[in-house]
Amino acid sequence: MPNQKTAKTTRPTRRPSSRELTQNATRRLYEQSPTVERKVNLTTAIIAGAIALAAGLIIGINWEPISSTLGRYLGKKTAGSLDFSSLNTIYNSLSDNFDGELDKTKLVEGAKRGMVEAAGDDYTYYMNADEAVEFEKDLSGEVGAGIGVEIGSRDGYVKVLRTMPDNPARAAGVLAGDIIYKANDEDISGLSVEDVSKKLRGEAGTTVKLTVVRGNEELSFDLTRAEINNVSAYIDYRDKTAILTLTRFDKDTGESSRSLAQEALDRGCNKFILDLRGNGGGYVDAAVKVASLWIDGKTVVEQRSSSGLYNRREYAERNRAILAGKKTIVLINGSSASASEIVAGALKDYGLATLIGEKSYGKGSVQSLKDFATGEMLRVTIAKWYTPNGKNIDKEGIEPDKVVERSFEQINKEEDPQLDAALNE
Repeated sequence: MPNQKTAKTTRPTRRPSSRELTQNATRRLYEQSPTVERKVNLTTAIIAGAIALAAGLIIGINWEPISSTLGRYLGKKTAGSLDFSSLNTIYNSLSDNFDGELDKTKLVEGAKRGMVEAAGDDYTYYMNADEAVEFEKDLSGEVGAGIGVEIGSRDGYVKVLRTMPDNPARAAGVLAGDIIYKANDEDISGLSVEDVSKKLRGEAGTTVKLTVVRGNEELSFDLTRAEINNVSAYIDYRDKTAILTLTRFDKDTGESSRSLAQEALDRGCNKFILDLRGNGGGYVDAAVKVASLWIDGKTVVEQRSSSGLYNRREYAERNRAILAGKKTIVLINGSSASASEIVAGALKDYGLATLIGEKSYGKGSVQSLKDFATGEMLRVTIAKWYTPNGKNIDKEGIEPDKVVERSFEQINKEEDPQLDAALNE
């Protein structure tokens, strides 16, 4: 999902601890026996508790093999184990011959990272504990301090897509379309969007030397990082038209959007523009809540997995479609991805909105976050998603009903032909 934090992402049910399993086992024992008329001998109770405790400990310690065995009967894929003997052969040769010190922790982390990358999916990757913390911050919008730019991959480069008002980059003269080249004289042009973002962030008050390529010219800016105001939803008004802008889909986006929509209705607005440009996605349930402003109880998105384990439909909330029947235009562009495409696709399929702008990114898969006791995290693709009409948009994107382009030059001049078209629709 762009920050491919995207996406949405559903968080799996947490594995119960052995203590919780023991408590659950004990609760079941008492629920199966009369509690009013039947008295239990103290010794019997102690023995029963001990058995439940032992059972819980055994289940907790052996949860993975038990879970794997049960999975066979529940349709869960079982991969078995890998033969790591060849990996150990390489390690032994490296250890015997390497002229220097080897950090075993880093070697193991590198092996984990390489194994996950070998799955060959852009949205499936391993994160160490520090990376997992940063990922969670990104997903919730806690970006901390930075220079105030939105960046993305364009034409094989990481480029500035727009600069944010009242932030260091715009004040210094950084422009949309600039190619990110260096940070503190380190060449970062070959890094991913996520890794470039990390290089540009830091503590408020610290400085970073940013070097960009503009045309055939190389330009450098000495920037002081500042706290970035990064709300996920805000609203503007043009007479009786409300312009609801969503920058991501986090845990607060659904209710924030509903509150803003109600505010617009209270002001007498009869036309709504939903701006999803540059929104790289987020939580699926947040997308469903936003779609529920227009859709009443119908399918918003369908999820399908090859194993069938993650097959499900997400339905809009009932009796909460406060914008149903209101004229609606959705703005999308090449950075509108994942959860943004879920909302845009559903509104388009039901004929509830006109889409204006440029073709969306095309991310039609769903990721789940797997947490580990070590603080590490695995982000793994679990399914593909489909619009209500059964279309998967992966690598295709969603075509707008009316194509209107917006150049970097227009962005820098703060000209917005896409919004103008929506206002005139």
